[in-house]
Amino acid sequence: MATAQTTLLVDLGPLRQSVEERIQSGFYASTDEVIRAGLLALEREEVASNEWDDAELIRLAEESLADPRPSIPAEQVFRELRAIHEETLQARSR
Repeated sequence: MATAQTTLLVDLGPLRQSVEERIQSGFYASTDEVIRAGLLALEREEVASNEWDDAELIRLAEESLADPRPSIPAEQVFRELRAIHEETLQARSR
């Protein structure tokens, strides 16, 4: 089945340099490929963000508020997150 090609003129402004760099790196063969990859990434992002509907967020918040366990102080949470982040960075640099 043949598909019709549609030409679309787009002003990329300062993003043009980013497109050129991706083509020069050899990862993409053309501007078309870069734009298609960007649009596919945008679709994936939108699908992921749409998975959390309002009802689900409200349910999770109510569940959290009803949890009888004591709250964890924010300082402790951030300390643990920083430690995990540091471990991740160190593992990536190996």
